[in-house]
Amino acid sequence: MRAAVQRVSHARVEIEGEVVGSIGRGLVVFLGVAKEDTEDDAKWLAAKIASLRVFEDEQGKMNLSLGEMGGSVLSVSNFTLLGDCRKGRRPSFDDAAAPEEAERLYEAFVRFLAGANLKVETGRFQEKMLVSLSNDGPVTLLLDSRKGQ
Repeated sequence: MRAAVQRVSHARVEIEGEVVGSIGRGLVVFLGVAKEDTEDDAKWLAAKIASLRVFEDEQGKMNLSLGEMGGSVLSVSNFTLLGDCRKGRRPSFDDAAAPEEAERLYEAFVRFLAGANLKVETGRFQEKMLVSLSNDGPVTLLLDSRKGQ
């Protein structure tokens, strides 16, 4: 499972002009689910994101987690994170999970985040979404459950 995590001052997701999810200060998580991923990957990644200390404390050091600073998460499914661009000019998505399994694991990931007492907003699975965000920092982190466990 791969995630691109961005610290934001605010963010939102629109589908056909309708805002379906929005947050103030917090993290936007773009999540890609691979064929081999399991609920253990979703649980590990949710716990890692919930505990990341990427928000400034009183001394201006990145020392606070999302829960400690009262932020929210905007979670957006994004299979293109599994794109392999090593050959040719068109990405291969062979490593991405089938849509049914990817949706099940994406929803598990969102449940695990919410279970960590975080406010979680989402986009909609398999929809064309317009994501607007203001990256604060900028702070952008790449996480991969296969590289972290």
